[in-house]
Amino acid sequence: MLAAATDDCLAALLAGAGQDWSRPARDLDWTCRATLDHLALGLTGYTGLLVARPRDRYVTLFASLDPQAPVPACLEGLRIAASLLASTVRDTPPGVRAWHPWGHSDPAGFAAMGITELVVHTYDITRALGVAWTPPDGLAAAVLGRLFPDAPRGHGPADTLLWCTGRVPLPGLPRRAEWQWDGGVR
Repeated sequence: MLAAATDDCLAALLAGAGQDWSRPARDLDWTCRATLDHLALGLTGYTGLLVARPRDRYVTLFASLDPQAPVPACLEGLRIAASLLASTVRDTPPGVRAWHPWGHSDPAGFAAMGITELVVHTYDITRALGVAWTPPDGLAAAVLGRLFPDAPRGHGPADTLLWCTGRVPLPGLPRRAEWQWDGGVR
């Protein structure tokens, strides 16, 4: 699923490659370009956590995109980071656990975290760039079940994921001001 999320998100981001990436990414304090760098850093960091398997801290590996590179080249870097995470998830035994501040997790949990980062930040960037894109319901449903066990029922998966991550309100539920997922293994 991580590969499918990567392909879908990169296609949407590429559609906005010619836009002004120095504008804020939706309601974030980051620009679209900084949000893209955050994605590469996060996916590489999740890879490092699964490889190092710390019990109580982040790893010291940081990865960023070349600030001078054009957006399409940065999207290539994001594909590399996502591929590293996907390969590590595939090759890591399911019983492995690694630290994350929102719950010690297993490879499937880190895959769900990577998908969540990809789809919500692609949403943030595409909204800022005027590209119509919404997370696919299949991807949203998979991560809701893994990371948001208390998600409200009765709404579409994409809308629910966007609500869970503070992006949109749902009927009868105001937009969340604070949120976090539960990465613990259930």
